[in-house]
Amino acid sequence: MVIGLETHVELSTRSKIFCSCGGHSAAKEPNDCVCPACSGMPGMLPVMNKRVVELAVTAGLMLNCDINRYTTFDKKNYYYPDLPCAYQITQLNHPICTNGCVTLKTASGERDIHIKQIHMEEDAGKLVHIGRASYIDFNRTSVPLIEIVTQPDFRSAEEVLVYLNKLKSMFRSGGISECEEGAMRCDVNISVRPEGSTEYGVRTEIKNMASFEAIERAIRYEAQRHIDAIEFETEKLVQETRRFDDVSGKTFAMRNKETEADYRYFPDANLMPVIIDDAWLEEIKAAKPVAVDEKADFYREAGISEKEIEMLIHNHKVSETLDKVVSLGCDAKNAAGWLLTDCAGILRKNGKLLGDLEICPEDLAAIIKMVDNGQVNRMSGRKILTAVIETGADPVAYCKENALDARVDISTIESVMDNVFKENAKAVEDYKNGKVKAKQALFGACMKALKNTADTAVIRELLEDKLNRC
Repeated sequence: MVIGLETHVELSTRSKIFCSCGGHSAAKEPNDCVCPACSGMPGMLPVMNKRVVELAVTAGLMLNCDINRYTTFDKKNYYYPDLPCAYQITQLNHPICTNGCVTLKTASGERDIHIKQIHMEEDAGKLVHIGRASYIDFNRTSVPLIEIVTQPDFRSAEEVLVYLNKLKSMFRSGGISECEEGAMRCDVNISVRPEGSTEYGVRTEIKNMASFEAIERAIRYEAQRHIDAIEFETEKLVQETRRFDDVSGKTFAMRNKETEADYRYFPDANLMPVIIDDAWLEEIKAAKPVAVDEKADFYREAGISEKEIEMLIHNHKVSETLDKVVSLGCDAKNAAGWLLTDCAGILRKNGKLLGDLEICPEDLAAIIKMVDNGQVNRMSGRKILTAVIETGADPVAYCKENALDARVDISTIESVMDNVFKENAKAVEDYKNGKVKAKQALFGACMKALKNTADTAVIRELLEDKLNRC
């Protein structure tokens, strides 16, 4: 197998690439984020969104690309109903980034995937087919994209998935894109050749897939189709664009594969070249987030397990919460346990996933510190955490209102213990007669009477002393 990818990533901007309409996520109804510019009305001119350039450069830095200081836009001409101008504004001659590289770690070892280029472009609209009618929603038209084009360096479906997951983690952590379904789409260019051959086979492109599972299935099916065509002459392979049908698990021909000449590219005279000077580039570099690999190394040094690291790297929101909690003075390993065990357990009980976590890092840090300094015990800390997650309660106020402070004075504990001994006289007698398990029953009764707030070590010590004096 020989595979190259073209990955389209929708950028996290507040407005579109060439007008001030809200981004695609801002739309509530079809065609409610559309203006004369992005709907292709005559005489309307595009205006470049500066933030798109900054995010594209950040993506290039993350993928070790050369940043082109002089970058221009071109018109890619083709007709389709969801493309209002009958051309797409993209980059051909002077893309924003070139010559990148990303290293993958798979079961087969490490492998370098070379990035040919990253270019900025506008998205097209969306066709909605209902019965025999087709409707066009232009909300997505002119939403900013970057397209990451690799060299044909992949040799398996596994490598493709590792690469896409790495891009997803990088771009989420970098604030470049949320990479949710539809915001990260992939075109897969695939061919096969005899083992040891240096000649490329006939290439087909599987178009516009958003699901990683579908991408894997499509690659496996298409590779086998090529192999059967070569070995058993089941069909004649031609260079073409195909679509993947998720129900049948098969690919089907859409059209012959276009070449650059078919698109009649030419420079867009309505957009001036973008010049990235030294000061601007340094500003973008200074704002570049910590690389995912560097973050993983920090977590390892903190003693966080590989399984937990994988969960954190693939969940940007949780990873960001952890980093903020650590910056507030909490131990990284301990804080990771609170997030990935306690928070996850509370969410699961409520039918939610870890990605649904909504908690202020300051609140979580406050709970962790209350437990660490002995103000509340672990069980009470979890009660407070549950209230914070489920109701948005203030942790300090909730602790006070529900008398969860573990720093109960000794006289109060002894008074409660006297009542417990009176109410459980049989257990006391059993312990005096040699039944050791009776002590645990008394301990449980004391904790229940104190609402699990007092320090367990203190309770055990006072209980041992009182039993010895019986």
